[in-house]
Amino acid sequence: MLSIRSAKVKDVPLILTFIKALAEYEKLLHEVVATEETLKESLFGNNPVAHVIIGEINGRPSGFALYFYTFSTFLGRSGIYLEDLYVYRENRGSGLGKALILHLADKAYEEGCGRLDWAVLDWNTPSIKFYESLGAKAQEDWTGYRLDRPALKQLTGK
Repeated sequence: MLSIRSAKVKDVPLILTFIKALAEYEKLLHEVVATEETLKESLFGNNPVAHVIIGEINGRPSGFALYFYTFSTFLGRSGIYLEDLYVYRENRGSGLGKALILHLADKAYEEGCGRLDWAVLDWNTPSIKFYESLGAKAQEDWTGYRLDRPALKQLTGK
């Protein structure tokens, strides 16, 4: 049986495990610097900046989604940005990934959000096919940019 629940503070070690498993899948484990402490503050502190849902199969945590709210000036509405979605390899094909997306889609729709956005690595063909099967469309006319922590320091002179 599939179920989705909101994460609780006691889930922080599990959330970090999911993050590391996702990073390993994406060949980016060397980039993970998150700790249980930083996740606890970011997700459950005085000013939470992101949220997590846990997907379970027969009561066993088997996947997660981490998301946060955005705002579209063109739409004049908030949106949800799905930062990470991961289902353990042995549970892929169970419907859990779709259930996690559907949970967020329901949440976005019920809260009046204008959209649900996310990004996927261009080599990740299985995920791209999965997202397209849900009706998602690639935003090919946009290029993402980022100022990472060292670039922020350099730009601000701090």
